This record gives sequence, C-alpha cells and structure tokens, in this order.
Amino acid sequence: MIDSIECAKRKIRAVISKSGVPEDPVHAENVLEWVLRLKPDTDEALQIAALAHDIDRADEKRKVRRSDFNDYNKFKAAHANNSAKILKEILHECHVEQSVIDEACRLVERHEVGGDPHSDLLKDADGISYFEVNMPLYFQREGYEETLKRCIWGYNRLSPKMKEICKNLTFPQHSLVKILQKAIYRTSEGG
Repeated sequence: MIDSIECAKRKIRAVISKSGVPEDPVHAENVLEWVLRLKPDTDEALQIAALAHDIDRADEKRKVRRSDFNDYNKFKAAHANNSAKILKEILHECHVEQSVIDEACRLVERHEVGGDPHSDLLKDADGISYFEVNMPLYFQREGYEETLKRCIWGYNRLSPKMKEICKNLTFPQHSLVKILQKAIYRTSEGG
C-alpha cells in the first residue's frame, strides 16, 4: 500500500498539472524547493502545504476569481481558504493523519499573510518563487502595469532576508529587470 503522504503529494501534483495557469506546476515545486532550502528539516505538513498552496487555481469550477473581488487582499484570503478546503479533501482521501491535515490546511490558509514561523516560511517561499518563476509568464499575460502592481504587493510581503535575495534576481528580459527595480524602489520610497 502506498504511503499516505506520498499518495497526497502525488494527487496534489496531478491536480496542479491540470492548471490553466501554465506556471503553477513549476511554481508548486519551486516553493517546495525554497521551503527545503530555508528549513531543510521541514515536516511533512509544511512540505504538503508548499505543494498545494495554490491548488484552487487548478480547479476551474471551484477556483476563486480575481474579478469577483474589489480588494486584492480579500481575493488572496478567499483563494487561500479555498485552496485549504480542496487540500483537506485530498488529504482525507489519502488517509493522512489528522494532525498533518490540520497543520497543512492551516498553513495553506495562512500562506498569503504568515503570522507564525511556519506560515512565515511558506509565505516567503511563495513570495520569492513568484519573482523567480511566475513573474515572466505573469508579465506576458497581464502586461506592464499589472505586473508592476503585483510585484510591489509581492515585494512588500517578503521578509527582509528574502527582499535581499529578491534584489539579486536577474531576468533575460530587460523589461522584467526594470519592473523589479521599479517595484523595489517604490516599496523603499513608501509608494
């Protein structure tokens, strides 16, 4: 019989592989890589949360849509809560231990805002992964102004350590370098 944790990771990856957002599968793996890089002894709940934090985007019928919200932070909170609900179903299907289910879902619910060491770690891994993996495709889809707004929002939520890492990221496209530099400047200037 397959281990319940491996069952869960396999199912999460299968769901995310069907996402209409092309960067989602790579982003999920990259967030997990960042979590493990920042805390090599990460427990199973945090590893599962890293993979599944954006899982609602892969379910067209159930995903939370940005267009339904006037406030970006309220959209992100609804997205996080919905992702946790979807994750909980998968974890129950795989017969994961209840304490792991509770913690993984709590972390997914908190991945946009943090608030404790584990959720702060997940927020940082998610945040830096946006810049490292998502930003180029986000720019292609959304254009300059939306990408700049998203970068300012994303940079603001990074911890000081991750801001330093972000400042050193480079991109082959000069336009992305300029957007990141402008977001960093605007954030440091308070605007």
